[in-house]
Amino acid sequence: MNREGQNASGPLAGVRILDLTRLLPGPMCTLYLADLGADVVKVEDTGAGDYARDLDAQPGTVSPFYRMVNRNKRSLAIDLKQPRGRDAFLALVHGADALVEGFRPGVMASLGLAFETLHRMRPQLVYASLSGYGQTGPRAARAGHDINYLGYAGVLDQTGTQGDPPALSNLQVADLLGGAATTAVGILAALIGAMRSGRGRYVDVSMTDSALAHNIFALHALEARGHTEERGMDLLTGGVPCYGVYQTQDGRWLAVGALEEKFWRLLCVTLGRDDLVPGRLARGEDGERVRNELATIFRSAPLATWLHRFADVDACVTPVATLREALADPQFAARDMIVNRPDGSHQYAPPLRMSDHLFEVTRDAPRQGEHSVEILAEAGLPRATIERLIADRVVRVS
Repeated sequence: MNREGQNASGPLAGVRILDLTRLLPGPMCTLYLADLGADVVKVEDTGAGDYARDLDAQPGTVSPFYRMVNRNKRSLAIDLKQPRGRDAFLALVHGADALVEGFRPGVMASLGLAFETLHRMRPQLVYASLSGYGQTGPRAARAGHDINYLGYAGVLDQTGTQGDPPALSNLQVADLLGGAATTAVGILAALIGAMRSGRGRYVDVSMTDSALAHNIFALHALEARGHTEERGMDLLTGGVPCYGVYQTQDGRWLAVGALEEKFWRLLCVTLGRDDLVPGRLARGEDGERVRNELATIFRSAPLATWLHRFADVDACVTPVATLREALADPQFAARDMIVNRPDGSHQYAPPLRMSDHLFEVTRDAPRQGEHSVEILAEAGLPRATIERLIADRVVRVS
C-alpha cells in the first residue's frame, strides 16, 4: 500500500483522480478506478455532500448504497463557490491526472473551473464531463434519469413482454453502462494518450448516447427488416421458443438460452420431446405452439426438479436466481465476487481479474470531509491556511 492508502499493486497506483460526481453513475465510474489502485479524491460541497449517504439509511447509519460505490476513496469537503475554496481546489489540480464531473453543462464554467481554464494550468490533465444528454444538442441542459435516457434511445420501447407496457429494470443500464463504464473507458484512453503526448483531453460522455450506441439488436432488426419487432418478440426478448423464461410449478422461473441448434436439440432430448427440435426459431402460430408446449412441460415440476435434471446437461437451461441465492452461488464464491465486510454487510468485488494485482478494500467509504486536511496538505497548503479555511467554513472536516 502506498503512502495515500491505495493498493500499490494496482495498475493505476500513483494516478490521482479528482471526483466531483455523486449518486450512482460518476461514483461507480471512479470506483472502477479506485479499485484498480487510483487515488480517488471525492470532492464534495460543505453542505449536504453526496446525498447517497442517506439513501434508505437507518438513523445514525450510512447507506449501504453509498458504501458500495465509494470504498477506496478519500473525501475533501470544500466550498467551490468561494474564491478561497476555488484557489485551494486549483492547488489540487496541479497534482491531478484526471478530473470527472457530473454537473449540468455550464456549471463548472460558472465556478471558473472549465476545461480550458484547467488545461492551461495543467496541460496533461484529462477532464471528463458526464451528463444525461452530453454537452451539446437541444437537450443538453435538461434533467433526466435512467428511465428518460433509455426512453429517448429506443431501448425502453423494446423492453418487456408482448402487449404489456415497457418494463423497468432494476439494473440501471444507461447510468451504469453509459455513465460509469463508458466514462471509465474514456478516461483510461485519454490517460494513455496523455502519457504518450503530454496533452490531456476533454471527454464528453452522454448517458443517452451510450444507451443508443449499445442498442445493437434493435438497430440490426431495423436495418435487416426495415422495422423493429414488437416489444417482447425479437430474437432475444421472447420472440422464439429457444430463448426466454419459463415458469415452474412452484412459481419460480427457468432461463432458457438454447439459441444454438446443438443446445436446443439437447434440451428437447432431455425432455423426451424430440418432436420439438424443428421449432427452435419458430415464429407466428408455430412458435406460439412450441412455446406453449415447453411452458406446459416446465410448469409440471418445481424448479429443484429441473435444476437436478439439467445439472449435467450443457443446454443453457439455468435458474432465475434471487439476489440472495446469487450471493451464495459457488461460482461467484470461486471468483471471490462477494466482499464480506467486518460489519456483516456485503459488497461486490470488481468484475475482472488481473495478474500481479490483488483487489482489496483498503478503506471504507469516506465520511464527508474525512480527509480534507491531509489532501490539502499534500497539495502544499500550509497548516495555518488550512485551519483558517476550516474556521471560515470554506472547508469541512468530519
